[in-house]
Amino acid sequence: MLILSIILVSLVAIEHVYILIMEMFLWTKPRTLKVFGLEQEFAEQTKSMAANQGLYNGFLAAGLAFGLLHTNKEFGLQLQMFFLTCVLVAAVYGGLTVKRSILFVQGVPAFLALLSLQFI
Repeated sequence: MLILSIILVSLVAIEHVYILIMEMFLWTKPRTLKVFGLEQEFAEQTKSMAANQGLYNGFLAAGLAFGLLHTNKEFGLQLQMFFLTCVLVAAVYGGLTVKRSILFVQGVPAFLALLSLQFI
């Protein structure tokens, strides 16, 4: 179960690095517009706000990576659980207030990773 949890936590971290890249650097590009369901004009107007959101996603990814790599395994596990819970709460909030798919795209992987940590 340890290997599965490492894989799942890593996938959540990688997903948030990808979100960081889209929000900070690719916000006005066609692919990102499609993913987020945005119009070009709105994306231009919200570019700095999206970059800020991207930075927060980067912090989530960094926290998960720090938890995975920490030399104290017990503290590393606690870090992973904390940051996965943050991702899950954000996904529920985003799913309820912005777009339901956020709950599935971000929430389900975080939930599965958090669940896998319970069996280590």
